[in-house]
Amino acid sequence: MLKNDRYIKAALSQPVDKTPVWMMRQAGRYLPEYRELRAKAGDFMALCTNPELACEVTLQPLRRYELDAAILFSDILTIPDAMGLGLYFKTGEGPAFKKPINDINDINQLFVPDVFDKLKYVTDAVSTIRKNLNNETPLIGFSGSPWTLATYMVEGGTTKNFGKVKGMMFSEPAAMHQLLDVLAKSVTAYLNAQIEAGAQAVMLFDTWGGVLSTRDYQAFSLQYMQQIINGLIREKDGNKIPVTLYSKGGAGWLEKMAETGADCIGLDWTIDIDLARARIGDKVALQGNMDPCILYSTPELIEQEVADILAKYGNGSGHVFNLGHGIHPTIAPENVKAYVDAVHQYSKQYHR
Repeated sequence: MLKNDRYIKAALSQPVDKTPVWMMRQAGRYLPEYRELRAKAGDFMALCTNPELACEVTLQPLRRYELDAAILFSDILTIPDAMGLGLYFKTGEGPAFKKPINDINDINQLFVPDVFDKLKYVTDAVSTIRKNLNNETPLIGFSGSPWTLATYMVEGGTTKNFGKVKGMMFSEPAAMHQLLDVLAKSVTAYLNAQIEAGAQAVMLFDTWGGVLSTRDYQAFSLQYMQQIINGLIREKDGNKIPVTLYSKGGAGWLEKMAETGADCIGLDWTIDIDLARARIGDKVALQGNMDPCILYSTPELIEQEVADILAKYGNGSGHVFNLGHGIHPTIAPENVKAYVDAVHQYSKQYHR
């Protein structure tokens, strides 16, 4: 039984004693111990593909801060890599693929990877982390959404205008749907394998959903996340598995997101949490939604921002405090402590 189940309960809209808190990208570059370990490992993928090292990176922030959840240290592009696209990282430029998707012929070559073969290092990391957490804190598994994975696969890496992927979406919609379908099936298998290996909650990161119009978001992103949610394991060993759906830039579509069956909807900082709660808070829990750049300020300002967001959410459960996106790599670790401690300190009054 979990000693700290605050995150699980809040994600399922159940009562808690105080608002749970964690951070997207909480295991990573802002911590000096992470940078030291990465230097010893050689590169980023060496960390991701070594279960013991991935476990160590996952646990590092929990040793510093009173976080209410651990999140698997991995990369969202593991699935395309397992499909044979050849993931690598350019220094200072981010991820790229040796074999990007250019046309329907490339899509026809894709397959749903055998998770316990091509991605065994991920499931091994999950089971190793669960063992080391010793039921102190829950473990979150995750994947990128089909649309987000497709953007990297078609663009060949990072992009600012999404010209290639949107060009395919508009000019060859059938091909794009075929690509998204194989990705949805892959993500479903991948997340279920993480759950079987020990993940106690899962999250879908739709990082680039917000670059789409309302029509195209529903057709090319949301319907495939719906497909995944429909296929997920929702209970394991008698315990419910919360599912969080996060679309960056998705504030206009909260009602549609809440209809997917996800337990919790992640928010970025472009919508006030009281407005989001008024719209969908009776249907799902909410995760968010402090601007990560607030962490560049002072502990006093960080505490004030935390207090303001908690006050806007108000009384009751169903709130998982988080940043509106991942923590930046140049944030001072002491400011993270101010953030985490403030959530626990100021949130007690809302859970009586």
